[in-house]
Amino acid sequence: MSLNQILPLLQTSTELGLISGLTVLALFLSYSMLNVCDLSTDGCFTLGAAIGGTVALMGHPWLSLPAAMAVGAVSGFVTALLQTRMGINSLLAGIIVNTGLYSVNIAIMGGSSQLNLNRTETVFTFAKQGLKGTALAQQYQMIVAVIAVILIIVVLSLFLRTKMGLAIRATGDNPAMVQSSSINPIFTTTVGLCISNSFTALSGCLLAQYQKFVDINIGNGMVTVALASLLIGGVFFGKRKIPVRAIGAVVGAIIFRLIYALALRLDMPAFMLKAVSAIIIVIALAGPYLKTQGADALKHWKSGKAGA
Repeated sequence: MSLNQILPLLQTSTELGLISGLTVLALFLSYSMLNVCDLSTDGCFTLGAAIGGTVALMGHPWLSLPAAMAVGAVSGFVTALLQTRMGINSLLAGIIVNTGLYSVNIAIMGGSSQLNLNRTETVFTFAKQGLKGTALAQQYQMIVAVIAVILIIVVLSLFLRTKMGLAIRATGDNPAMVQSSSINPIFTTTVGLCISNSFTALSGCLLAQYQKFVDINIGNGMVTVALASLLIGGVFFGKRKIPVRAIGAVVGAIIFRLIYALALRLDMPAFMLKAVSAIIIVIALAGPYLKTQGADALKHWKSGKAGA
């Protein structure tokens, strides 16, 4: 593979990794901090893409960003409502919302399963026009993605240091203790899921405008991609401060996209990419355990050899 082929591959993978990194940050909040596995991620991602594409087609690409985050928060609220007020298991609540969002997303897209944004102004085309004639003119997509990720990491890091953020983290660690401390775990869970789903929807909105195309299946497998990316980031940035762990989550997303891109470059069939995702998750989850087991086995072998 020549340098002329590698550089565009790296750039595209990085851009996609940054955009999907927003979904990884959503799981960082809901899964790592709140200890809730939200399976509505796929539908919420598509919801953000549908809103992003529809509002952009109306001529308001910048308005699509807060609009996507708002509807994402509503999706998170419904998921939280099902599991906290109706006694539905968190996994089932996510599946129910994800299923219902399929119909909602079709309705938002005007009954169509696809939206074409090729001739539509997006936040990326605005950035391209703004940077025209500068040294960064060719990096406009990267710049938009980087700005979005930096803003979300800063907001998330500051939020998790507030009283509410600390309450959310405590809820994930020990809900019973939180309740005995006069903190309402129902409220903290609801707030956490609303914020995390708003990040997911923003990610979907940006991807829709990045590729100038929305498909009803655009979010399929996003929860797997985000979880794998989160675990990859945890391997390198596990026991550190919140901002560093958040950055690690985004780095994990970029690494995951690079692995995907390399798999495609090696002529791996597209249907095998799901298997690649599964293998990455298994390695990330089982890696620390196998490392510990290997170290213990080596220790026993050395002590047995010394005793002999």
